[in-house]
Amino acid sequence: MSSGPESPRAESGSALVDFLLVAVLVTVLVLGVVQLALVLHVRTVLIDSAAEGARYAALEGSSLTGGAARTRWLIDSTLPSRYADQVEIGRADFRGVDVVEVRVSAPVPVLGLLGPSGMIDVTGRAVDEQR
Repeated sequence: MSSGPESPRAESGSALVDFLLVAVLVTVLVLGVVQLALVLHVRTVLIDSAAEGARYAALEGSSLTGGAARTRWLIDSTLPSRYADQVEIGRADFRGVDVVEVRVSAPVPVLGLLGPSGMIDVTGRAVDEQR
């Protein structure tokens, strides 16, 4: 019996190599999707918190410091407190309308050692009812 290229013995172990190559590719894809979902979740929470803080500060009888505190509280209730470190609030003119504007800058969450780096910058605005 010869052990040529077409014999079963020549292909022993190739299924393991094929499985390993596919498993690595699928793992990388799944981790990429999880990383994207994590970044989008953090961004959505920050946008919602900034918009809610702006709405709160824009109410008649409320203050800018109250809106900033509300924004920080909303971020802290969902994400680690380091995401609420850079909250800025002020009054501005947006396309001819007086608004309260809340800006939040937070680090991009990284899953594992490899991933995106940088900051997420979001802005929430609400029509200023006090002017």
